[in-house]
Amino acid sequence: MITELAVERVEFTCGNCWNHWSVDYDVQRNMDGRGEEWEYFYRDNTAVPSPYTPDGAPSCARCGRHWVGHLVARRPIPLPGVAGAPRSRVPEEGLHRPERHRAPLLEAGGHQQPPREPPADRPATGLP
Repeated sequence: MITELAVERVEFTCGNCWNHWSVDYDVQRNMDGRGEEWEYFYRDNTAVPSPYTPDGAPSCARCGRHWVGHLVARRPIPLPGVAGAPRSRVPEEGLHRPERHRAPLLEAGGHQQPPREPPADRPATGLP
């Protein structure tokens, strides 16, 4: 069961060359059947490891080293089903706002961010 949705801005500072950057992540918290809570991180609709861990730290655009990020801002996203919240019924035939199927992906580019890299290219260096 989803317990929380949010957008988190994570800031990074390379301890090697002192480059500074930030990235926006979509974060989903879930409760499993055993009562344990888990976090899932997404960047531009792609699942990624937590940026708060060495495995999820993106590489520095200047020197390629990896540094764990820290949270600088977050925006919670309301979960559905809140009493009194306005809502609109979606017709069964799916013709409600058909343009949403053709809309371009809203990337995490509300501000300047480094390009996303494939996880396989990640060297294991530069931990703070």
